[in-house]
Amino acid sequence: MVVSGTHASGKTTLIDDFVDAHPGIGRWGDPYELVDDAFDAPDAAAFAEQLALSAHRLLHDDESGTVIAERGPIDFLAYLAALVELGRAAAGSLDRARARTAEAMQRVDLLVVLPLPFRDDLPVAADEDPELRAAMNDALLDLVDDPALVGDARVVEVSGDRDARLAALESAVASLLT
Repeated sequence: MVVSGTHASGKTTLIDDFVDAHPGIGRWGDPYELVDDAFDAPDAAAFAEQLALSAHRLLHDDESGTVIAERGPIDFLAYLAALVELGRAAAGSLDRARARTAEAMQRVDLLVVLPLPFRDDLPVAADEDPELRAAMNDALLDLVDDPALVGDARVVEVSGDRDARLAALESAVASLLT
């Protein structure tokens, strides 16, 4: 399963809570942590590298059992689309990124999306690029509605406070097992 959302949307907290309640679940951290020389200013090359890393681990996973991943390739496709929308990147790289995303998402059974609420209660500093955050959120919500990208994955939008989000994730996982 993959938990997706823009930066500062609550992904890590939700995954922490879920893994604490299910110690047998494997966990893959944010691909950002795997990028050499983590970038200060996000750009198309950094997001493309993270997309490639997240796709690779989905396509070449040797772990048995259930794994919850913080972000999947669809997150980084959304960041790339947001950069294009904001005029910060050229659209040329989107076709290849889209194809790679669709291929990797075939391995995902559950895609949990954390959309930003209309009234966003999570404070974000100016250096967190609120414009990119909002544009990525919008792009992600468009992309998860595309069956060519998400394949057979069940897509569940999770919102509310911390407890409500965890309960919604628990319910979504339980429904996969029945």
